[in-house]
Amino acid sequence: MSQTSHLRLLPWSGPEGKPAHLSTDGTETFLCRLADKVEAEQIETATVIRDLAFSMVVDTASLTTGELRWVCRRLIESLTDVLNIAESRGQRIPDYETPEEPGNEPG
Repeated sequence: MSQTSHLRLLPWSGPEGKPAHLSTDGTETFLCRLADKVEAEQIETATVIRDLAFSMVVDTASLTTGELRWVCRRLIESLTDVLNIAESRGQRIPDYETPEEPGNEPG
């Protein structure tokens, strides 16, 4: 009996910058653990960048246009990583089971 195979969106790009996927049956593998580790690091990095950016853009901060662009680029990169992680994890959540319609119960 074969197990169902799913595609997992990986937290890195494949050739030519295209999304990379792993075909998996849910079994823990080296590549799955590596992807989990990279995702955790990306989330941690996004948290650090958010905290640093917040202190840089308070009302009393006086940043140059170049500094603001730099902050924006880092925030966009981090947001992109976190959205990719959310999409990947969302794809791995099983669908809700459809409840039985009244009157269609086995029996």
